[in-house]
Amino acid sequence: MLQSETLVTITRAGMGHADEALQQSLLTTWLTLTLENDMLPGAVACYTDGVKVACEGSPVIEQLRELESRGVHVILCKTCLDRFGLADQVAVGVIGGMGDIIAAQTKAKKVVAL
Repeated sequence: MLQSETLVTITRAGMGHADEALQQSLLTTWLTLTLENDMLPGAVACYTDGVKVACEGSPVIEQLRELESRGVHVILCKTCLDRFGLADQVAVGVIGGMGDIIAAQTKAKKVVAL
């Protein structure tokens, strides 16, 4: 399937507002099913705590790598990475700025916040 014109934003180190284990489990399932069903967004933007999912040790690195290998643009907020001291631990995606995130939001026909 071609990528959609949807932007997915990840602003937490998981999905939802539950305990950390449940948040991570939900995000893993969401990303896995998105890949299995070939329902790819055009881009994924990670900011605030969401940048943590693209760093070493994240349980969803493989899913994010697979999205990226299928052409999904994965954008990580440089300011957020710097704030958490994670810039040297990025395992997937490109480090960008707020301008890159705004450009992805503007280009998208739909924005889905996880």
